[in-house]
Amino acid sequence: MSKSSETQVVCFGGEDWWYHNRAHVDIQLMRQFSNMGRVLYVNSIVMRKFNVTEGSMFFKRVKRKLKSIRTGLVEAEPGFFVYSPFALPVHHIPGASALNQACLAMQMARAMRSLGLSKPVIYVACPAAWRAAMKLPGRALVYQRADRMEEYPGADRDEVVRMDRALKKAADVTFFFNRALYETEAPDCRRAHLLDHGVDFDFFASAGNDPFVPEDMKTFTRPVIGFFGGIDDHTSDIPLVAEVVRQRPQYDFVFIGGASSDLSVFDNLTNAHFLGRRDYSQIPHYGKRFSVAMMPWRQNRWIEFCNPIKLKEYLALGKPVVSTPFRELEQYKEVVYVAGDASTFAAALDRALADDDDLRRAARKARVARYTWRFQADEALRVIDEAIGDGRE
Repeated sequence: MSKSSETQVVCFGGEDWWYHNRAHVDIQLMRQFSNMGRVLYVNSIVMRKFNVTEGSMFFKRVKRKLKSIRTGLVEAEPGFFVYSPFALPVHHIPGASALNQACLAMQMARAMRSLGLSKPVIYVACPAAWRAAMKLPGRALVYQRADRMEEYPGADRDEVVRMDRALKKAADVTFFFNRALYETEAPDCRRAHLLDHGVDFDFFASAGNDPFVPEDMKTFTRPVIGFFGGIDDHTSDIPLVAEVVRQRPQYDFVFIGGASSDLSVFDNLTNAHFLGRRDYSQIPHYGKRFSVAMMPWRQNRWIEFCNPIKLKEYLALGKPVVSTPFRELEQYKEVVYVAGDASTFAAALDRALADDDDLRRAARKARVARYTWRFQADEALRVIDEAIGDGRE
């Protein structure tokens, strides 16, 4: 799959193109690959078990998934095709799982034929697609290990671990995006490579040169402490955030993104503002209005092995960043303020505001300037070419 010839990739994505944050690594890499050829991006295969006790959220997910399936095969961008095959979350039921995967493989083979993808690279970001991925004719099998998916809420941990092990054993190359995860699991892989997340550097770094400001950001005249991304129980430390908001009534705390967490603790906090989801194209224009960007993560195994893309996005905007600690942050401690509890977090916000200047903003941007998604995509292609050249072809 050299860059001199047309790149062909089938990617079993970890997100749904139509509904989820498009900053995720699999989507970003595939968009780069599509500039060199054709990519078939398969919207995430359902990995959670059915759980009707979630109430309205469960039915919302089902409705959203059915709508995605009905959309069919669409060229969302030049060379970038999106498809939602039908599959059920029955991975923990042996007989049903095999039938489900066979049905998925048939749908994928048909979609590949329609796009003329004869022998593409098969790239797996969603472990639930493992059996179908292995059945497809491909030049190489690539596995993306960006997070500990077995820790994802609602997932069958034992089953995801089994899928993960099978993929690491079968894949021609497994890409890791977190140093600690790479060091822990590389021996389990046929070939392991530590890549890294990228950033739409120009997209974020140039936002401040554009006079456009979203209407719902124009009303804030006090310092804005901002966050963009999903607000979920397994990632966000809601009690910590609420306490910080209480301790700093002189700041406006603005959250951009969907929330699955219970946010009732903020009901009486008038300086907390939840604006909901915004299109990815608008995110830099919201972020440029932040006085300080924050990452208030929980301390758990998911965060321990994470590498949030938004860190590079915040830095590309030139914004001071205050974060709770996690292992990958060690590489950026010279440009990030780290705080472990509400009081130190609030004090770090004060310090970040007081210390900010043009030199520090330039240093933050410079720290991530080379980590473009094109740079990471070229590195990924190089490693995949090496894997192909080692004899699978």
